[in-house]
Amino acid sequence: MTDAKPPTKVLVVDDSPFNRRFIAEGFAGVPDVQVVARAADGQEALDLTFLHRPDVITLDLEMPRMDGFTFLRILMARLPTPVIIVSSYSQRENVFKALELGAVDFVTKPDFTQLQDAPEVRDSLVQKVLALRSRASDSAIAPGAASSPAVSARMTAAAPASGPIAVSDDYVAPKKLVVIGASTGGPSALLNLFSVLTTASRAAFAIAQHMPDKFTRTFSERLDKRGPIRVREAQGGETLAMHQALVCPGKRNLELVREGGVLRSVVKMADNDDRYVPSVDRLFKSAAKFAGSELVAVVLTGMGDDGLEGAKAVKDAGGIVIIESQESAVVFGMPGAVFRAGLADHVLPIRQIGPFIVSETR
Repeated sequence: MTDAKPPTKVLVVDDSPFNRRFIAEGFAGVPDVQVVARAADGQEALDLTFLHRPDVITLDLEMPRMDGFTFLRILMARLPTPVIIVSSYSQRENVFKALELGAVDFVTKPDFTQLQDAPEVRDSLVQKVLALRSRASDSAIAPGAASSPAVSARMTAAAPASGPIAVSDDYVAPKKLVVIGASTGGPSALLNLFSVLTTASRAAFAIAQHMPDKFTRTFSERLDKRGPIRVREAQGGETLAMHQALVCPGKRNLELVREGGVLRSVVKMADNDDRYVPSVDRLFKSAAKFAGSELVAVVLTGMGDDGLEGAKAVKDAGGIVIIESQESAVVFGMPGAVFRAGLADHVLPIRQIGPFIVSETR
């Protein structure tokens, strides 16, 4: 007898035979992953879901007979299952609508007129499925557990001003700065978080979410509609004001500097040393230099360990670190790395993180 974990069962749903084959072949030879069925529309997908009980479903959205949205609504009501959307750049709004209906993440279909993108898309999808597989093997952490209190507060000296900074007439300085990092599962977690933030919080927000570059602006607009916090994609040069949030653009890094007495965004090209882009570590480290004890860092669901070095910088500067608990994290990689390093002040499920941020930043 063996205690080996059974393979992760994947259902591929797409109305295009070419796409179904392309996705399924991406898992060929991947250990511990098995494509158990392929469906051409939502109705067939429902039948196959109840027959095979897959662990993960890859889902197209525009299909005949029953589209992906209807399928998602029925699936989440009757048999909640992790769903990864496979969609084109032209369907950006639809992707985020699907995330709001319960999908955990997405990848972009390659442009099949330029097949050089295909291996990257396949690799991304495989990595996301493998990350979902590893979720159950992460060590459990009780919701609300906390490590030792934050170190004594200290503010880092401000950087010298490099020139005059334009500040809008309605600018209100934030009391606190909240920086947030996320990867796989992060879009839906952030949509949840921003729906419960209120203007009782006197913070400014900056976000590094691993996401393709053509999606971050649409994602910012979607977050902006979730509540009273104004959200926009960072262009560089914006002042960080109370009740406002900046999202790092894809294929770029977002850093913060203090100039003219205000915090300002800087958007930079990625370099060869960046393991992850957008980089959570670079955002957190830059914020720690200038916000010190006024800084709250939040590490949400995601693969890998991006944010670990940044969390240490936040702690060293006197800020506090919150991580999403395994209870709600789609993938506990990033928050788990921070926890195992003893850097987490608070470990909370996503539903509690928003209210906690508000209470900490009043």
